[in-house]
Amino acid sequence: MKSVLDGGQKELRSRARSFRYAFQGWAYVLRTQHNTWIHALASVSVLALAFWLRLSRGDWAILLLTIMAVWVAEFFNTALEAVVDMAMPRPHPLAKIAKDVAAAAVLVAAVGAVLIGLLILGPPLWSRLLG
Repeated sequence: MKSVLDGGQKELRSRARSFRYAFQGWAYVLRTQHNTWIHALASVSVLALAFWLRLSRGDWAILLLTIMAVWVAEFFNTALEAVVDMAMPRPHPLAKIAKDVAAAAVLVAAVGAVLIGLLILGPPLWSRLLG
């Protein structure tokens, strides 16, 4: 006779498997995309600086969303590149456009992140260093 817990255990295993797949995807991106190490270093540096500057919750929220936006853009870029490579093993002008546009999205997110970082971190850093 099956118990109610059997369904719960299946659900838990399924959920754990989903997380494992997500972390495998993240590991793949870190392993194969050299720019992600720049994102990782920038993320850790910004978070450490924000902690040191004792930023407000609002500033923390904006910084975290900005950091996540860059990572999400990189993840989608990597996924799109993989799908394009699978669909078009040989070079094709439309495949190039798809890859270039996805890379541009990462660039826009990264440049935006730098600008937001300067706006949020710049003034308190300047005050702390000179004050």
